[in-house]
Amino acid sequence: MSSEAKPEKQGGKGKRKLLLLALPLLLAAAGAGLWFSGILPKLLHGGGEEAHAEHAAPPPRAPVFFDMPDIVANLSVSGRRASYIKLRSKLELARAEDAGPLQAAMPRLLDLFTTYLRELRPEELRGSAGAQRLREELIARANLAAPPARVTDILFTELLLQ
Repeated sequence: MSSEAKPEKQGGKGKRKLLLLALPLLLAAAGAGLWFSGILPKLLHGGGEEAHAEHAAPPPRAPVFFDMPDIVANLSVSGRRASYIKLRSKLELARAEDAGPLQAAMPRLLDLFTTYLRELRPEELRGSAGAQRLREELIARANLAAPPARVTDILFTELLLQ
């Protein structure tokens, strides 16, 4: 009788090994299926739309605009005839609190803008590409002038070349 019990134990060991190998694979496959179907992430994050609504991005803030004084500067020309630019613009700020530091840095800001404009040639300002390059350069200079303040855009209300 003892000889008959041994084969059953060996067969039981083989089934155990198979079960120990197959069970983790089966659980991993089920977990992957739940994850990629989107069920598991919802369960882990509190489930449902309520949790998603709480973590949603806040609504965008209303833009804050800061009026710049008019700037008139002569452009860099090689001929005898002078060429001028008149620029009226508004700065779009990231926050309303940025207006104070920007106002305090206005002399530096005007100096940076005027110095840059005086180095430009009239050909560099032609077309929409020229206006876009001017916008990018002035935004960079505005952010340098008042470091805590952040200028996100500059809007040209008047741009005259003469």
